[in-house]
Amino acid sequence: MRTFGVEEELLIADAVDGMPLALASDILDAAAPRGGDSGPNEPSLKSEFKQEQIEVNSLPCRTAKELRAEIRAGRALADSAARAVGARVAALATPPVFHATPTTGNKRYAAMGTEFGLISREQLTCGFHVHVSIDSPEEGVAVLDRMRHWLPVLLALSANSPFWMGADTGFASYRTQIWNRWPTAGPMDVFGSAEGYRAVLSELLGTGVPLDEGMIYFDARLSRGHPTVELRIADVCLYAEDALTIAVLARALVETSAREWRKGDPASSTLTPVIRMANWKASRFGVNNQLLHPVEQSPYSAADVAGALLRHLRGALTESGDLSLARTGVSTILRRGTGERLQRQAYARRLRLSDVVTAAIASTHQDGERSDAGLVSL
Repeated sequence: MRTFGVEEELLIADAVDGMPLALASDILDAAAPRGGDSGPNEPSLKSEFKQEQIEVNSLPCRTAKELRAEIRAGRALADSAARAVGARVAALATPPVFHATPTTGNKRYAAMGTEFGLISREQLTCGFHVHVSIDSPEEGVAVLDRMRHWLPVLLALSANSPFWMGADTGFASYRTQIWNRWPTAGPMDVFGSAEGYRAVLSELLGTGVPLDEGMIYFDARLSRGHPTVELRIADVCLYAEDALTIAVLARALVETSAREWRKGDPASSTLTPVIRMANWKASRFGVNNQLLHPVEQSPYSAADVAGALLRHLRGALTESGDLSLARTGVSTILRRGTGERLQRQAYARRLRLSDVVTAAIASTHQDGERSDAGLVSL
């Protein structure tokens, strides 16, 4: 059983007016007065690119049950520390109300702020990263090459960022549009081998555009610090249960791709520009309209595309014991909608963006409804 864990970037906000608050350092001090270290058996907090966000890191887990507990505990830890300094945390992938701010916190982030100008000043976005263990870099690159065309489905199922700079963007995941301003962000071509992967990184770093390897922002990449593949395409999910669903699907996608490699199945032949189109449709519509089918490469309903993903992953999900959880989770998202729908519903009631943040804070720390009704067909 592959281990997996998650990183959730959470927005620090004023619970009354919804404005982001630059309190990450204060929250870290409140959470761990001894200097920012959590205990050995609990989630940990760390600062991120902006002081208006905080990252929660889970421990590596073997079961969905363990990871569910980690996600809930991490959100509770972050919110408890935020309350101590007069704020709250919300799982919002973009802040509904926001003005560009300078980047502070450490020398690396400050250097990025100087080099990338408005891109960095406006980069207050919160993603959801899933780490899945691999046996070797060679296996990891084989996985990257074989799952690349499926990643847009995870984006659609996580979409949680309709508002930006006080306006409804029309997108389900506008974070994707903001994030893709970085020069290394998005899907990549097939690497072919671990050596091929390192060669691409070397070429990119040799241009002098990315400041370091940490700025290699592919939709999925090999982790620098852990023996894992890191799937980075998803918005932070409003509901903890949706985050668990995405993580379970991600682990199964890594396992399925590794099995394909071991069997000698070829890497994905989907053109990178076509994957970009799939990302764009997922960003624009979430689960509310058609998506590009990863195999057919043409528009299908979101339910059909999600069903195709579940069928593709059925073997791995069955063996991990996660098939029922994944089917229920995906079916719930399709019926109830992702976080973008709740945000728009909250705004529609009184046309106040502060209500969006208030509703998001509540939903961040509650379980989203789950139902076996209308399960996606397998």
